[in-house]
Amino acid sequence: MANVAMAPAQGQILVDIEDMSMLKDIKKAISMVKGVGKITIPRRKRMSSYERSLRDLDEGRVTTHASVDDYFKKRLG
Repeated sequence: MANVAMAPAQGQILVDIEDMSMLKDIKKAISMVKGVGKITIPRRKRMSSYERSLRDLDEGRVTTHASVDDYFKKRLG
């Protein structure tokens, strides 16, 4: 007696796209393939203001001043 393996009911393919300007064309091409049911594009998670401030700190976009008066002297000249 032969064993028959059933194909999975649903599968996924992950595609990394380097040029995001081509996204619309790639989505259209993939949707033309027989058997493709749904195409979803995950959205980036928005960073909170706290996460953005930590990134600014890591990337060196933070300045320090001795006092508020010192800050205004440097900014206003």
